[in-house]
Amino acid sequence: MTECITDSPAATAALAARLGSKIKAGMVLCLEGDLGAGKTLLVQNLARALGVEGEVTSPTFNIMNLYQGRMPIAHFDLYRLESETELDEIGFYEYIDAPDGLVVIEWADKFPEALPESYIRIQMERMEQDDSRRILFSAQGNAFQNWIKEWEQSC
Repeated sequence: MTECITDSPAATAALAARLGSKIKAGMVLCLEGDLGAGKTLLVQNLARALGVEGEVTSPTFNIMNLYQGRMPIAHFDLYRLESETELDEIGFYEYIDAPDGLVVIEWADKFPEALPESYIRIQMERMEQDDSRRILFSAQGNAFQNWIKEWEQSC
């Protein structure tokens, strides 16, 4: 597990930009954290680092947004879903089973049984100072263990 601490939204954005420089097609990022932890801010700046132009928003009401940068990005927000069966209805498994580009899932911890065998888990926590965040990165499964070791040097 790799821990990164940011002390401002700008520092979280800079971390997301570094993350974007390390992303490879086929990755799934699963974000966890309370409301206001910075998940959407991280995704917005990650998408910018990957060349997405235009507005990047949380798909809370749409459930999924698609973006095109240097690779396709499928951005899911599972916050409003009530049951795992709704994942089938939105085509969730089509994206996570064999991603063309990057898949980012906010509130991934709502349906842990639905997640792929291998993914990067990103846990975001607010710290005592309002703008500070503790961000934990870990590889679940075998596919991204080497990636996490390389990422350790970026925090």
